[in-house]
Amino acid sequence: METSLIGLAVLMFLIFFRVPLSVAMGTTGVLGFAYVQIFEFNNSRGMDAALNMVSQVSFETGLSYSLSVVPLFILMGNFITEAGLSSQLYRASHAFLGHFRGGLALSTVVSCGGFSAVCGSSMATAATMSKVAMPEMRKYNYADSLASGSIAAGGTLGILIPPSTILVIYGIMTETDIGKLFIAGLLPGLIGIIFYMAAVSVTVHLKPELGPAAERSSWTERLIALKDVWGICLLFFIVMGGIYSGVFTPTEAAGIGASGAFFIALLRRKLTFKSLVDTLVSSVRTTAMLFFLVIGAVLFSNFVNLAGLPDALKDGVLAMDLSPVLVILAIIGIYLLLGCVLESMSMILLTVPVFYPLISAMGMDLIWFGILVVVVTEISLITPPVGLNVFVLRTVLPDLKLSTIFKGVTPFWIADIFRLILIALIPGVSLFLPGMVG
Repeated sequence: METSLIGLAVLMFLIFFRVPLSVAMGTTGVLGFAYVQIFEFNNSRGMDAALNMVSQVSFETGLSYSLSVVPLFILMGNFITEAGLSSQLYRASHAFLGHFRGGLALSTVVSCGGFSAVCGSSMATAATMSKVAMPEMRKYNYADSLASGSIAAGGTLGILIPPSTILVIYGIMTETDIGKLFIAGLLPGLIGIIFYMAAVSVTVHLKPELGPAAERSSWTERLIALKDVWGICLLFFIVMGGIYSGVFTPTEAAGIGASGAFFIALLRRKLTFKSLVDTLVSSVRTTAMLFFLVIGAVLFSNFVNLAGLPDALKDGVLAMDLSPVLVILAIIGIYLLLGCVLESMSMILLTVPVFYPLISAMGMDLIWFGILVVVVTEISLITPPVGLNVFVLRTVLPDLKLSTIFKGVTPFWIADIFRLILIALIPGVSLFLPGMVG
């Protein structure tokens, strides 16, 4: 127990000095594993065991069938981005919602949700939609705070609305059905869109000058705009419908989705040889980064498991006879604090191996807990001082001040807290659709 706590302290020290997370977790995990073997298990070949663990974990991770879904969904998202469907999604949302007060911000939230459904990346959603939505909102004299806030917050939906890379990683780490996790994310994701739209409505009701109404589109214009988004709707229903109906596994769905996105980009004549190479290279880089993170996380997880931290935490909480509500509140509090200094993937990889044995031992559903954790990490994407989506927006739109964006995301942050409370108190919100699958 004490050894694992020292290991956590060393890990946080390395992260504080900006050592890459995969390196920090891997180094701490290997050295900690060797230390426990040598000094606690009296194994003189502890370092050899630790180095053997590195080779075994790297080999198994690289050949993991479950993880093969990750590069395929990343590739699908990159092809969709290359196809330029984000602008069509925004145009369709604008046609139906733009004439309301704050309508362009509402359109941004809806189009971010739609783009997330086939992209799966929060940062990619925020970066892409900022180029599409920000010029339009500035054209109609929207306040930069509301405009940037709706983009940054809308982008967070990418890690919950399936396909979601984080849900894949969580499912592998906890041995939870990835298909059911995807389906469980649908309803909370839709609730997130509704709550964000409510946040926009309340904001412009209190200060109408922040989001003036645009002109009303005719029904002809609306139908034309809808016609342009057939590809993204078809792709989403094929991928999720196939998983939901059991026609194919998440990995097969990812392969079909990547192929479908490739052909959509071809049909839209957006794919050149150069852009194809760039898309493939970008996908490989992102995949490699995630795999290094997973390998580092597994190495660190093996160390804390060997040192007995999860078991000690589980036994201590069970001995205290705390109610599940108090345990969940404590875990949520830890995540909210970590969200101020860590980004979402780091939080998942560091904390899930520690917390999920406790959640399982207390009889709580791991699918529900996974959705709860992802919603909390969504909040971390717009929480100062390390709100990753905020910094992505600042990079794409350098004329914006960080203070302006953080001010703009405040109503959405509040909406996320209400959604978090709803999901925590009513597990059926997350478990209704997976329960229908059986």
